[in-house]
Amino acid sequence: MRFPPHQPGSRLTPLPSHSDGPDDDHPNEECGLFGIYDSSDAAAHTALGLHALQHRGQESAGIVAYDGEQFHSHRALGLVGDHFNVQSVMDRLEGNVAIGHVRYSTSGDTALRNVQPLFAEFKFGGLAVCHNGNLTNAYSIRKDLVQRGCLFQSTSDTETIIHLIAKSEYGRVVDRLTDALSHIEGAYSLVAVTQKKLIGVRDPYGVRPLVLGRLGDATILTSETCALDIIGAEFIRDVEPGEIVVIDEKGLHSVKPFNKRPQKFCIFEYIYFARPDSILESRNVYNVRKEIGAQLARESHLEADIVVPVPDSGVPAAIGYAEQANVPFDLGIIRNHYVGRTFIEPTDQIRHLGVRLKHNANAAHLKGKRVVLVDDSIVRGTTSVKIVEMVRNAGASEIHMRISSPPITESCFYGIDTPEREQLLAAKYSVSGMADYIGVDSLAFISDDGLYHAVCGAERDAREPQYCDACFTNSYPIRLTDRDTEQHPNLLALLDEQI
Repeated sequence: MRFPPHQPGSRLTPLPSHSDGPDDDHPNEECGLFGIYDSSDAAAHTALGLHALQHRGQESAGIVAYDGEQFHSHRALGLVGDHFNVQSVMDRLEGNVAIGHVRYSTSGDTALRNVQPLFAEFKFGGLAVCHNGNLTNAYSIRKDLVQRGCLFQSTSDTETIIHLIAKSEYGRVVDRLTDALSHIEGAYSLVAVTQKKLIGVRDPYGVRPLVLGRLGDATILTSETCALDIIGAEFIRDVEPGEIVVIDEKGLHSVKPFNKRPQKFCIFEYIYFARPDSILESRNVYNVRKEIGAQLARESHLEADIVVPVPDSGVPAAIGYAEQANVPFDLGIIRNHYVGRTFIEPTDQIRHLGVRLKHNANAAHLKGKRVVLVDDSIVRGTTSVKIVEMVRNAGASEIHMRISSPPITESCFYGIDTPEREQLLAAKYSVSGMADYIGVDSLAFISDDGLYHAVCGAERDAREPQYCDACFTNSYPIRLTDRDTEQHPNLLALLDEQI
């Protein structure tokens, strides 16, 4: 049996997106993290936090809790509410410490073995770990570990971290974790729990988010502040790039063992991934998206009758665009919120109608109108084609599409689901060619400078952009070891021998 090489945890090369799926024209985040220490309702609070982070992953969910004597785990495929609203499940997750994880579906091998948190017994005791991001040298490390006789139980690169911890010769858990992380490259936020500690880590570049919160005596680590809000917790601060936060009976301790790197927080968190009510890096996501829309209007507005968002991700930018352009904002497209991501599309005819499961044109507000259609991104373009066709059939006289990100011309290797470069519409066509392909009267994207102006304002440092924007610029801040050394075929052969 051969394990497919591309599985989150995270991934090592760009993964194929769901062709013609309902989110085909958006990149997709892979994971959301939540951990809590010193709470009598640790598992329940974790489940609620994962509910708030459901947008970061809809394929699977898992929780591991510790009760002072043993670890308890429940991991399952599906949404958080499908499994963690059952009292019998929650009753088994005893303890005052817990961590949880939600994962986005990216490739075909959907299996329980890849659901996090992953757990292992070490000579120092048990440890459960989950992470968001991607290790860009995991194949190289895994190849070496397999040759040494290590047995892998999953196809997630998260398990690479566990094996590196196991082989470390240091004594203390934090030192072993630091040693393990010193061998890996990539973008990651990580939450782990041992018999005595809750641990959180961000990579030295700070690509993926992680924040600290407090609820009474309990301390929380999570991907976004919206997960704090749902349980009434207080936001303390962001975990800093390269910081290891340790929470135990003595309180909160912080170490920064890694060499300082330039900050490269993923700029797409502001454009699309994060929930608009979250605060990331001291910025309210909703306000940033409105300002991006306003800047888009400054750069590319033309005469129009209404501004229409592609719901839901295009709404804040469309509001900002409409306010700046002084054009009425209207819901010309209505979204059906009750369509799951796993809808089976058995025939070409049904597949063609798939976009209507999620979106429907509000024809009474579109007929005869010059429409500015605002969306956050275009990936393959297939869903955009169908949206535009739907708006055109509803009677719009003109359709001018405006996108609140620059053209996505490169694949992401840092934990975001994007297709191979040759499948990206902006990598194949000019902007005018994309407009023809999609079927709009005009198409414009926000400029790189405009995006930075909207996000950073006067704080922008043009000499050293403080965000990762590789999907726009081809400027990858972290080495892509596995891609550059082409380790994958050799690893597959080794896995075949092992299994």
